[in-house]
Amino acid sequence: MTITLFSKNNCMQCKMTKRFLTENHVSFKEVNIDEEPNALNFLKEQGFKSVPVTTAGETTIIGFRPDQLRSLAS
Repeated sequence: MTITLFSKNNCMQCKMTKRFLTENHVSFKEVNIDEEPNALNFLKEQGFKSVPVTTAGETTIIGFRPDQLRSLAS
């Protein structure tokens, strides 16, 4: 399963999400919306208004939610 983390520069919740995933040995692909404007358009089309957005298959986690992110580590 591919895990994608949509983030942006200077985002504390994004940094905390990246740290949590890394510390729990969860491999993920980071898409920085500041560096990839097309990703921002994609998120807006999906109805998201903030980052981080973490996707894994049918699962979508908005914000820094260790309780939900933990399920990706198992």
